[in-house]
Formats: sequence, structure tokens, C-alpha cells
Amino acid sequence: MQAQEVLRQLRIPELDDFRQYVRGFPTNALMGMGAFAAITTYWFATRPKALKPPCDLGLQSVELPGGERARRSVLCEDGSYLTHYYDDARTLYEVFLRGLRVSNNGPCLGSRKPNQPYEWQTYKEVIDRGECIGSALLHRGHSHTGDKFIGIFSQNRPEWTIAELACYTYSLVVVPLYDTLGTEAIDYIIDRAAISTVICDVPEKARMILDCVSGKARAVKSIIVIEEFDSDLVTRAKENGIEILSLKELEALGKANLKQPVPPKPKDQALICFTSGTTVFFNCVCAMISHENVICNTGAFIKITKETLNLTSKDVLISFLPLAHMFEHVVECVVLVHGGRIGYFQGDIRLLMDDLKTLQPTVFPVVPRLLNRMFDKVFGQANTPLKRWLLDFAFRRKEAELKNGVVRKDSMWDKLIFKKVQASLGGRVRFMITGAAPVSPTILTFLRAALGCQFYEGYGQTECTAGCTMSMPGDWSAGHVGPPLPCNAVKVVDVAEMNYLAANGEGEVCVKGPNVFQGYLKDPDRTAEAIDKDGWLHTGDIGKWLPNGTLKIIDRKKHIFKLAQGEYIAPEKIETIYVRSNPVAQVFVHGDSLQACLVGIVVPDPDFLPIWAKKKGFEGSYSELCDNKDVKKAILEDILNLGKEAGLKSFEQVRDIVLHPEMFSIQNGLLTPTLKAKRTELRSCFREQIDELYAKIKM
Repeated sequence: MQAQEVLRQLRIPELDDFRQYVRGFPTNALMGMGAFAAITTYWFATRPKALKPPCDLGLQSVELPGGERARRSVLCEDGSYLTHYYDDARTLYEVFLRGLRVSNNGPCLGSRKPNQPYEWQTYKEVIDRGECIGSALLHRGHSHTGDKFIGIFSQNRPEWTIAELACYTYSLVVVPLYDTLGTEAIDYIIDRAAISTVICDVPEKARMILDCVSGKARAVKSIIVIEEFDSDLVTRAKENGIEILSLKELEALGKANLKQPVPPKPKDQALICFTSGTTVFFNCVCAMISHENVICNTGAFIKITKETLNLTSKDVLISFLPLAHMFEHVVECVVLVHGGRIGYFQGDIRLLMDDLKTLQPTVFPVVPRLLNRMFDKVFGQANTPLKRWLLDFAFRRKEAELKNGVVRKDSMWDKLIFKKVQASLGGRVRFMITGAAPVSPTILTFLRAALGCQFYEGYGQTECTAGCTMSMPGDWSAGHVGPPLPCNAVKVVDVAEMNYLAANGEGEVCVKGPNVFQGYLKDPDRTAEAIDKDGWLHTGDIGKWLPNGTLKIIDRKKHIFKLAQGEYIAPEKIETIYVRSNPVAQVFVHGDSLQACLVGIVVPDPDFLPIWAKKKGFEGSYSELCDNKDVKKAILEDILNLGKEAGLKSFEQVRDIVLHPEMFSIQNGLLTPTLKAKRTELRSCFREQIDELYAKIKM
């Protein structure tokens, strides 16, 4: 009564809202705080500082001429696709030159040793080193008209980007090799692109290249190693007719034979990116990406965010997502074209939080897996009823601000509740973006509120360079991937066998614009499967148009199969729902036309399973819990509940599962380099367990 009376005297309009939250607050804790403290906290926390109203940058769709049911961003000027934003940065080579100019030769690339500050190279130093390395490559026989493919096999580091710039300076083409690839995929890429020079970061990678080419007729003639190596490596390479050089030796060679740059044109190839393909069944393909592809994707992001984000030379990016992926490439291009700086992580993801605190980045691209960890960590710290109530109350207040387009980190709730999680990222992050895989709307909304920065979600794939849609400034709602980018149009086409019809605003997502790749290297048949005769890229994903012009990804066309009764199943949709279960890290759903139901292989989360199991009354080590039938039963119940809540039909739910203690990974051959499930390999690997599950079901 005392609290309500004071509220009336203060004439606080949110009285009903306050009553609603007080009902959920532990009585003894409320009395302990004191009515005045509770009211004061509430009063300051509910007076939002409206820094910016919701931005209306064109969420409504625009019909393309010619009667096609496609949609294009209203930011497309004169109905044309955006190919670039800055006239003086139309290739990746020019991006660095513009960065040099607008930063006034400021810091460009930085790295650090353990427990040391970041050390920086200026734009001029980076460009000069690029010219030396590129000149050496030309001196050794490479040219833009002949032997033009240069392999880079390294973790993210300054030398990666400098070597990349060296290629762009002389119109050579970068071919990234994933640093977690097995020798089979590396061998395929080297053979397909006829790579004669590979730049490696450490001797171990050079040895892996030698493992691939030993005893075979391969094009590799030179391996450049960034870090120190021993004479044994040189001897082994010489036995295979390959020369080993250090990066320092290569730079010195180029400095002594410096050549004039041979700048690329926008439509020239820039990168060859390994991917699983849009329509093929997880066979290796190499996507040809042009300078214009990357630049138009970069320009589209700048076009959307220029007024609200306004990146400058003061911005700092933390680079830890693989540079072999186009997502990281585009984000880095966005920073470099504004003269910003890139700080690389130490190479160990376990030290990323230390790198963040030291670097204090303003730009932080993330993937859903990391977002899930951040979400779990914040909620794990709210381990009492009082803390959980305060966290929930703070989130609701900031969520209300988000709905009004307000993004800030200076509210009372930021200072009381969210300061720690913001500080863990360095305290200066003002822009985050996620993509590559679906993210839970609940997690995305919570982190948008907690982190208090502009947080975008995008959708795309390698074949459209990185993105084709992205959420808009001011629209901080979740559950969709935004409208089309200004560099492309998007349409949905019928997938009749799955009952998705374009007339209902549902179907396979197709993309057309200058961000669509040039095709698969030396593979015209698969290129024709991916890009139709009218230039539309068929993504294999099923999308749905929402009323405000945004796109929601609802299913996958790929990997569908029929059950015995004829029902079509899209297993990846089911897996995406099941993996939201707290104790679950990975799921593989299996079924076929000879079976009447689905079964699943579930990999529990090693970090979260023991905590979750303890709350359920189960004790034991991780392996013991995986063998516990009651734990399996509890997890099965949890994922079935999630499936029911998500609207899965009864035949889309698994009938039984097996708990498997080892993660699916690239190393054990169960994931592709882009971290997608290798369904054929998973079926073979778990054939025995799958057969046992079906045998029990039939009993």
C-alpha cells in the first residue's frame, strides 16, 4: 500500500505495469529493498531517452515490372540494382585505397600476442606490403591472364588480408582453404582450381598440403609459410618438386622486383569460395565471386545503415569468423571502405573474450552458436528469484523501448543489470550482425535489449555473395530476416510437392541482382542447376512474405523425403526446432519411404547437460548422463514439446532418439566446412542405431 500511495503522489502513469511486476516479486525481497528503493529504481528505469524514432527505410515491397511476383527494396534508385555505394571504391583493391585516404593513413590491421596490447599496421604499410607480395607472385610466373589462382590456408590474421590485397593489386584470384578442412576437400580445391602457390600460416598447414599432393600429379609448385619452419619441411617439399619460402623471403623478392599494379575491373573474379552448393547433395563446388559481387553487397549494407550507423575511421572490427566465408569478407569490406581498423583474435576461440576486452571493438559480427552461449551465460548468472525477477523486469522495459525503435545502453537497467555483459564485449560495441544460420527470436530480442546496440539479422548464402535480405534500422522485431537488400530482387516460386505456392506468398526463395555469383568453377551443369536462364539464383530455402514486406525462412526444399504413408518431410526444419532445447547441441532427424515415422540422433550440450540434468534430479558425468535412459526420456519429452509449440504435425515429430556423446564436426566427417550436416555420412555413421530404434518401435 505504501508503494502504491507514493506512486499516486508522483502521478506515475505506469501504475498498472508496476503492479503487474510487483505481483511476481518475492515479498520478502521487496520488503528488504524497501518501497522507496523499488519505486525510485522503477521511476528512473521507465523514463526512456528516445535517441531515435523507428526508421522507415522501406519495409513495404515493390513489384518488379513485367508481371513477375518479385520484390525489390524501395531504396533501389530508379528501379535499378545498387552495384556500389562509393564511386571511388568499385573493387576490393580500391576499398583499401579509399580507406587510406579517408583515414589519413590511420591504423588498418592489428594483432596481439598473449597478454599484450594490439600492434597496428597503417593503411600505407598494408598497401606497400601487398605490392611487394603481389610483385613477387608475378615475378614467379603468376599473371591475371594465366596462372591467377592463389591459395590461402590460414586462420584470420593480418597476413591473410595482406596476401589477399596482394592478389587484388595485380588482378589475381584468392582461393581460401578452410583451416579445418580435411585433406580430401583440400585436394579437390587444389585440383579444381589448379593452384600452383599456397600461402600457409603455420608449418602444419604446409604439411597438410604436402599430404594432399604427395605422389600425385598436382599443380602446386610453391608453398609460402608465414611462421618459422624447419629444414625437414623443406626437404620433404623438395622431394615432391615443391619449393618452400617464408613470407619474409617472398616480400623481399617482390621489393627487389617491384611492379606497377594491375588493378582489377568490377566484374573480374576476386575469390573462389568452396561451398556445398545450393542444389547439389553436399558435393564440393567452388563458387566464383567477382569484385562487383562483394562491393554491391557492401554498398547495400551501407545504403541501409548510413543515416543511423554512419561508420567512420574510428570504428574497430574484431575478426574471428573464418575469412574463408563470404560473411566475414563483406563485414571487413564495410569497415575498410570507411577507413576503420580490423583487430584479429589470437587464433584461439577460448581467448576471444580477452581479445574483446583488449580491443574494445565497435563492430562485432556473430553466429547463432555464440549468441546462444551469451544468452545462457546471462541467464545462468540470475540464480536467485530476486535476480531472475530483476532480469525479467529489466528486459521487458528495454524490449518496450525496442518496439519504439529506441536503442541505447545508458538506461538505469543498463547500469544495474546489463553493464557486465556489455563490458564483456569491450564496452564499445555499437553494431552487431548475425547470419549463416537461424537464430531464436527469443534470444535475438533479449540480446538486442541487453547489449543496447544496433543488432541486425541477415539471410543469404555464398552464391549471392553473403546476403540478400537484412533487417532494417528501427525495426527490431524478430522472427524474420528483413526485406530485400537494395542490390537484388527476391521472389518465391512454387514448390508444389510441399504445398508451398507463390500465390500464397510462400515458396522457394530466388534471388537476382549483381550480388549473384558468376557460377561454379569448371562446372557448367551445376551452375545451370543453381541459376536459371533468366538469371535467378534458386537458393533451396523456403520463404514466406510477411505483411510488412519482410521475409521469413520457414523450411528447406533440399533433403526432403517421403515417409511410408507419403507425407513429405523436411528434416532440417525439425532439427532447427529441436536444437532450441536447452540440453541439446546437435540433432540429426532420419526417415525414409520404407518407414512410417521419424527417429533422431541427439548430441547433448556438454556444458549445459549436467546443469540441466541436475535440476531434473539426475547426477553423473557427461558420458554417464548420455547413457541414462531417464535422461534420454526427459530430453525426448522436451524436444517433442518444442515441436508441438512450433506447430509440427504428428508425423513430423520423432518417435524415439539416441543420445550420442560426440559432436558432429568437420574433423569426423559429419559436417561440411560451412558447418552443415553431411546427411549421407550421418546416415551411414548411425545406421546401426537407426535400425535398432526402428526395431524397438515395431516391437
